Amino acid sequence: MSKKYVLAVLALAFSQLAFAQDPQFTQFYAAPLYLNPAFAGSALAPRITANYRNQWPAITNYVTTMVGLDHYFDRFNSGVGLLIQNDNQGQGRIQSTEIGLQYSYQLQVSESSFVRFGLQGSYVNRNVNYFGLTTGDQFTDQGFISGSVSQDPTLLAGSPKNKYLDFSTGALFYSDWFWVGAAAHHINRPDQGFFVSGQNRLPIKGSFQAGLRIPLGGFTGLADEQDREISFSPVILYKFQGKYDQLDIGAYLTYSPLTIGAYYRGIPFKRYEQTINNHDAVALLAGWRMEKFSIGYSYDFTVSTLGNSGGSHELSLSYIFEKPEGRRSGVRKRDKKLPCPKF
Repeated sequence: MSKKYVLAVLALAFSQLAFAQDPQFTQFYAAPLYLNPAFAGSALAPRITANYRNQWPAITNYVTTMVGLDHYFDRFNSGVGLLIQNDNQGQGRIQSTEIGLQYSYQLQVSESSFVRFGLQGSYVNRNVNYFGLTTGDQFTDQGFISGSVSQDPTLLAGSPKNKYLDFSTGALFYSDWFWVGAAAHHINRPDQGFFVSGQNRLPIKGSFQAGLRIPLGGFTGLADEQDREISFSPVILYKFQGKYDQLDIGAYLTYSPLTIGAYYRGIPFKRYEQTINNHDAVALLAGWRMEKFSIGYSYDFTVSTLGNSGGSHELSLSYIFEKPEGRRSGVRKRDKKLPCPKF
């Protein structure tokens, strides 16, 4: 049996005991609605985002796809968002589909600084797919019995399913050149297990995100200083869930329309076990932005003891539509977009 299928079987065997953790994205600012519900409507215009991540393909696929839609209503200082997520673990043996609705409210606290608060409610459907698995009663000393059908009671009982509601919240503070935010997901700690009710509650996931956008002035020699963005953005994301935590630290360099970036993921000074270093991955990113459209690709090089995992591939897409007409009367409030990177 190949390593991939061994890991898939182990994932199923322990699914009734293990506490799952959320999927992650290297390009976390390219998945803003997933990062923090306070980002809903932060583009101040209709926006659609799409994300795809294939993690550790040489061992066993963890594939996550996501689509987000959000819009800002200037009249009400409010943003709304729709987030659709599908996560497949272990060759698709464990599958989760989530549909979330978001609301955010924006307050202006000074001439150049704003606060946003966000809420999210989600409906989640999880299931285990037993199709294609073999069990011990299908084998003899000579090997697999061709054409045999397993009589294992777990498989005969059918694929287990679980459906539940999930709630999250978040906040952001930002100005022209910096931002800082915090989010708490699964605040109701839903039971996401398949077999034993009440014993597999999803731990709350907390996160803190922050960064700077530093304009790099000077003459470019290309006679297009008015339109070309040249900036450097150091960023950080710290998240914790259950007894585990993780730090992403990196930076983007933008010379529009091109953006490049690099990340390190891990907490090298902290060990969960004395013999295991807490290193995860080093990631490289490249992105291209053309007016309203942007596309980004990143690759994670695994630096942990996991070994030859095949790394992780990630693709992001974003399109911001034209902003609708503003208020027809009265004094229009100042618009201030978040300075966060788009990748």
